[in-house]
Amino acid sequence: MTIEEVNTRTRESDFINLPDKIYSGYPNWIRPLSYDIRAVFNPKQNPYFSHGECVRWIVREGPEVRGRIAAFIDHKTALKNDQPTGGIGFFEAVDDLKVSTILFEKARHWLKARKMEAMDGPVNFGERDKWWGLLVDGYDHEPNYCVNYNPPYYKRLFEHYGFQEYYKQFTYYRTLSGDIDEIIKERADRLTRKGNYSFTHIEKMPLKKVAKDFQEVYNKAWSSYPDVVPMDKQQVDALLKQIKPIMDRKLIWFGYYRDLPIAFAIMLPEVNQVFKYMNGKFGWFQQLKFAWLLRQGICTKILGVAFGIVPRFQRKGVESALIGAISKLAFSEEKTFRYKDIEHNWVGDFNPQMMHVHEMMGGAIRKTHATYRYLFDQTKPFKRAPEVGMK
Repeated sequence: MTIEEVNTRTRESDFINLPDKIYSGYPNWIRPLSYDIRAVFNPKQNPYFSHGECVRWIVREGPEVRGRIAAFIDHKTALKNDQPTGGIGFFEAVDDLKVSTILFEKARHWLKARKMEAMDGPVNFGERDKWWGLLVDGYDHEPNYCVNYNPPYYKRLFEHYGFQEYYKQFTYYRTLSGDIDEIIKERADRLTRKGNYSFTHIEKMPLKKVAKDFQEVYNKAWSSYPDVVPMDKQQVDALLKQIKPIMDRKLIWFGYYRDLPIAFAIMLPEVNQVFKYMNGKFGWFQQLKFAWLLRQGICTKILGVAFGIVPRFQRKGVESALIGAISKLAFSEEKTFRYKDIEHNWVGDFNPQMMHVHEMMGGAIRKTHATYRYLFDQTKPFKRAPEVGMK
């Protein structure tokens, strides 16, 4: 077996197309758009290259590609850990410990040569809402857009090499029928009666204000999370540009104290319900098909992408009021509201208060991803991600 750096068009094509072989027997897998994968590794499209570096490899046995991996360093986050930590991701491999070991070893040596002392994986060379974590439960459900789906044996490959679970990420599910918990209603009513709080979707809000308010809340609410650094204007603008074509403005909400943005709930139509028919392609024909299918109302599921509350306003009922406002819209427009259920990605097990909020909303864990960490010095004690309050 040989390992080759992805530095030609042919090797990039091999990197992109390997999953077709891996997932031929997995009916719930949805092929990611090749465009989305390529964008991660394109310095013109991924702003993380301005403060990071990345490399990819494939493993070949004869003419056959058997595995792939990417290794990367985000210099903004690498030093926020007890030890400088890089990342690995976009791992795919046949069920062969020799293949996975070659890939992990190559990534480790590359990161170690750049003064890293640990590696997390599988993670993204980009924002945490995409390609983050190894699926360890929930294989019988289709993946959401830009969320990892993988065979069950990947868990064995990671753990055999020595990766240890750093934290779990839960995907909560509930239908949009019925009603919300009475406790949430009571908390929401109590807070809104005070008059200083307001909650609104962005239907009539200029996108410049959306970007500004999102950046302000995100940087205050998420700064204490493991490996998270503040987002700059370039990153926020890139994020909004990416989601604008699929955005439903009634699904993106902000909470305000007087005129101060204090909370957000970012939700999107679950477009994998459309992309499952594209086979990873998104040329002009697929774009026309995508627009047509969207108009047919094929997206009936909401994907909860992010939820944040400024620390000063936590534990005051803001989360209940925000949930209550969203629910009122859904129930008041029940006949025209096309969405039937919701999945909320990325609820970390290090945040029990947020887990409790989703349980109060009637959510149940449907999928579990695990983010693993490998310490290069195996004599050092391993620590899981520290528990934090709700952000």
